[in-house]
Amino acid sequence: MSEIISPLPGIFYRKPGPGKEPFVEEGQAVVAGQTLGIIEIMKQFTEIQADTDGILVSFPVAEGDMVNPGDIIAIISTEAPS
Repeated sequence: MSEIISPLPGIFYRKPGPGKEPFVEEGQAVVAGQTLGIIEIMKQFTEIQADTDGILVSFPVAEGDMVNPGDIIAIISTEAPS
């Protein structure tokens, strides 16, 4: 498993904007460098990207939740399916 950690404080969004589809859904395959969400702090947006290929298992934080540095944002399974 790979844990994607917040690098900064802010508000986490799974979508690029209101009314848009999420960048990725739980259970979907992701590739290293793929955007999983964004963090907003003072109208500045930082993309949060997958650090490995795998399957997105879960988002421990919800859309619009406040996150702090070190918080787990997403969990990716890197194990090959059996």
